Amino acid sequence: MAKKSKSRRAAGEASGAGANDRIVARNRRAHYQYEILRVYEAGLSLTGSEIKSVRLGRISIQEAYCRPRDGELLLVGAHIARYEPSGAANHEPTRERRLLLHRREIRQLEQAFAERGLSLVPLRVYLSRGLAKLEIGVGRGRRQHEKRERIAEREAQRRIEQALRR
Repeated sequence: MAKKSKSRRAAGEASGAGANDRIVARNRRAHYQYEILRVYEAGLSLTGSEIKSVRLGRISIQEAYCRPRDGELLLVGAHIARYEPSGAANHEPTRERRLLLHRREIRQLEQAFAERGLSLVPLRVYLSRGLAKLEIGVGRGRRQHEKRERIAEREAQRRIEQALRR
């Protein structure tokens, strides 16, 4: 009997966040600044006060990035606000957090990180069955003229759609 794959990619789902998942934070500038080539889903290793703060939506990944170190993948620069009711047992808001992935996926991401011009960009954080998940994109940085071209294409498409509605 073949082992069933729990991977969302194997099931054919295009996005990491499913229908019942609640998106907590998005990195809106990521798709503007990077051309996303591939997307991975990773679990977040959080402390008790951190997950409570994430459930309240008090997380920012705008300035965050992912970095491999010692065979692990780390989320660096994400800010999870302190959870006030936890008092003295609180967490450091900007500490590095470990990402939970399969070894094979970590190796693939390490290779992408080592390749010149590719970055590991956090795209969004969401809660799936009570667990915090992070969607990571392997992206190539866009140059300024590419960004301008993309904006011009978007505006042209918007004008076409408006003309068709009339």
